[in-house]
Amino acid sequence: MKRAAPGEPSHASPFIEPEPASAQENELIFDWNAESDAELATRRVSLLDETLRDGLQSPSVKNPTLAEKIRAIELMNELGIEYVNVGLPSASPRAFSEALELCREIGARRWQIRPVCAGRTLVEDVLAIVEVSQRAGVAIEASLFVGSSPIRAVAEDWDVKLMLERSKAAVDAARAADLPVTFVAEDTTRARPETLRELFSLAVERGATRICLCDTVGCATPEGVARITQFARQVVGPRIGIDWHGHNDRGLAVANALSAGKAGADRLHATALGVGERVGNPAMELMLLNLALSYGPRSLSRISDYCAHFSHALGVEITDNLPLVGKNAFRTATGVHASAIVKAEAKSRWLGDHVYSLLSATAIGQTASICIGPMSGASNVQYWLKSHGISSNETLLRALLERAKAADRVLTNEELLSVVSRVRREM
Repeated sequence: MKRAAPGEPSHASPFIEPEPASAQENELIFDWNAESDAELATRRVSLLDETLRDGLQSPSVKNPTLAEKIRAIELMNELGIEYVNVGLPSASPRAFSEALELCREIGARRWQIRPVCAGRTLVEDVLAIVEVSQRAGVAIEASLFVGSSPIRAVAEDWDVKLMLERSKAAVDAARAADLPVTFVAEDTTRARPETLRELFSLAVERGATRICLCDTVGCATPEGVARITQFARQVVGPRIGIDWHGHNDRGLAVANALSAGKAGADRLHATALGVGERVGNPAMELMLLNLALSYGPRSLSRISDYCAHFSHALGVEITDNLPLVGKNAFRTATGVHASAIVKAEAKSRWLGDHVYSLLSATAIGQTASICIGPMSGASNVQYWLKSHGISSNETLLRALLERAKAADRVLTNEELLSVVSRVRREM
C-alpha cells in the first residue's frame, strides 16, 4: 500500500465487511478520513441505547409490549451495544414493573448489555431504582438528572443552592445502596459554566463515576459540543466517564454525538431510528455504523433486524430514504450508476458492492438491487432481465426502456413482466 504524503490521509478503507477487502482493493478508495480516524481507533467509546426511555417520549410512538422490549434488548445485546436504559421506575407502577422484568431478563440470560435506570435527583426516585436492583439481583446504574440551565431554573423556581442540595441527597442515596451513579446535567448546552462546574464537582465528590452532558433542546453545533466536552473533562479530570446525550432539532444529532466522542466523551446515547422527544435523538443504527468506520470493528449484521423490530414495536415507518435500512439505501434506478455497477460486478463482487456504495448491503443484512424507471438506461434493463432469468433481445430491451421513459416513477416487477409478456405475444 502506498504511504500518503505528509498531511494526507492514507488509502486504507475502514469499511467493516463480512470479508475484509484485499490490499489491492483498498488501494481503490482514497480515504480522506483516515488521518483523523487513526486517533479515534486508539480509544474505546461505548453506546447507551435510550429507545426504551427517551425514545418512548416521542409523541408519535406506541409503547411496546414487555415481550417486544425483551426482544429489543436481545437485539441490542447481539449488536454489541454496551448499555440500555430500561426506563424511569418511579414514573408509574407499570414503569417499575417493566424495569424490574427487563433487568431480571438481562440477568437470567447472562447478556453482556448492562442496565441503566433513570431518575430525578429526588431520593424517592433513587429508592425505586435501588428496589429494582435488589429485587432483580443485578447491578443497575442510576442515571440521575437535574435541570442545569438558567431558563429551566426560572421556570421551576429553582436556584443553584437547591440544585446542589437535591443532587447531593440523590447521589448520596444511590451510593449508600452501592449503585454506580451517572450525574446528568439536563440542558447542559444552555447552562452557565460556573453552574456546571459546581454541579459536576459536587457529583464527583459525592461518588458519581460518570457525568452526562445533555443537548436537551438540540441547540448545539459540533464545534459547541467539542468545547463543552473539553470543558467538562477539565472539570472532572481523566478518570470520570463523560456521556453525551443529544437531540436532533437542528438536524445535527449524529454529527454532535460524534464530535463529543472525538472531544473526549466515552459513552454516547442513541435510539433506534432516531426516535425521541420532539424530533428525536441520534439514530442508533447510524451511530453503530460511524463507530465501526472510525473507532474499530463493531457488529453490523443485525442492524436491519434491530430497526425492523423497533419499526413494528413503536409503530414508526422506515422511510425509503433512511440511511442504511431504507428501501433506497442499496438500490438505484439511474442509468449511469447501473452501468458502472454492472461493469464493476463483472470484475469482482467487492468492486460491484463499493463502486456506488459506502459498504456492501450484505454487511448489514440487506440486498442491493437495480431498478428500472425514467432515469434508467440499457444497463438497468439488462441487469433486471438477467436477474429474472429472462433472455434479452433488442426488441424486448427497447420496449422495456420505452415503457420506463414514459413513466413518472420506478416500475414494479409486475409492470415490467407485463411488457415482457406483451412483447413475447407480438413476436
